[in-house]
Amino acid sequence: MADLTTIARPYAKAAFDFAVEQKALEQWTEMLAFVAEVAANEHVAVQLKRESANTLVNLFTTVCAEQLNEHGLNLIKLMAENGRLNALPAVLALFLEYKAELAKEITADVVSATELDAAQQAQISASLEQRLARKVKLNCSVDASLMAGVIIQAGDLVIDSSVKGQLAKLSETLQA
Repeated sequence: MADLTTIARPYAKAAFDFAVEQKALEQWTEMLAFVAEVAANEHVAVQLKRESANTLVNLFTTVCAEQLNEHGLNLIKLMAENGRLNALPAVLALFLEYKAELAKEITADVVSATELDAAQQAQISASLEQRLARKVKLNCSVDASLMAGVIIQAGDLVIDSSVKGQLAKLSETLQA
């Protein structure tokens, strides 16, 4: 079966374009978040594999009635007819990526050997904002196995300045 991201991309792009056109990004974000949560529910996930499109549309209409507008319901119907409701979490993820791209924002995951203080976080954020030309939001975590340094991942960009990473590079160089 094709990758869920590949399946979700046209639905997410269409929903995003429509939301931008209608100036309803926040409303669509909320709708997609809700239906993605419903689709990810273990009981509903079982139903997605077994039930007909009409039954699934009725299920989502019943569960999500107050959260969906007419256009959101149309998306659910289309995805149900195509057997793609299991891709709703991926649709949400792509929609959020498109939304961040429009707002010129990016989330960077920063893993450090020790807890970063506010000044260090501000310095990393400022450097990334300058390099990527977008507003950066940091998700910081600690991994003591890095020994020292940080690993920063923002989209496709990965900066590994950890001692563990540098030792691995040195090892590869020496073995070559």
